[in-house]
Amino acid sequence: MLNPTLQKHFQEYSEYHQHPVNRLTHKVAIPLIVFHILAMLDRLQIPGTHFTTTNGLPYGLSVGHVFFAAVMAWYVMLNVKLAVLMFVFYAACFPLGMFATWPVLIGIAAVAWVIQLAGHAVWEKKSPAFLKNLVQALIGPLFFVAILTGDWRMPEQQPATT
Repeated sequence: MLNPTLQKHFQEYSEYHQHPVNRLTHKVAIPLIVFHILAMLDRLQIPGTHFTTTNGLPYGLSVGHVFFAAVMAWYVMLNVKLAVLMFVFYAACFPLGMFATWPVLIGIAAVAWVIQLAGHAVWEKKSPAFLKNLVQALIGPLFFVAILTGDWRMPEQQPATT
C-alpha cells in the first residue's frame, strides 16, 4: 500500500503520461537521464574529500554522492520497498559512469532528452510534469519502478470499485 503523499505524486504524474507510447519513451529515457545526471554530478568532486585507497585507487565524495543520499532519504520517506530498488539502480550508475567519457555522457543526455520530449510533443501533446512541479522529475523514476513492481497501476488499469 502506498502512502497518501506518494499516491498524490503518482496521480499528478500519471495525468501527464496517459499515452502508452509516451510512457514507453519514458521507460527508455528516464534510466538514461538518471544515469547521465549521476555520472556527470559524480565528476564534481567536493574539495577536501579526495583520498587514495591502499590499492592506489582514488576515492572521494562528489556532488553526485550528496544528491544520491538526499534523493534516497526522500524515497525512503515515501516508500521503503521502492527506495531499496531505486538505491540499487542509482548506486550502479556510479561505477558505470566512471567508464563513460564526457562525449558519451553528453550523447546519452541528448538522445535521452530527445526521446523523452518527443514522447510529450508527438504522442502526449502535453508538456512534461516537471515543468509544472520540479519534484515530478524525481517522481518519474519512482513511478515507473512502481508500475514495474505492480505497486501502482495507471487509472485505466485499476480495478473498478462498487
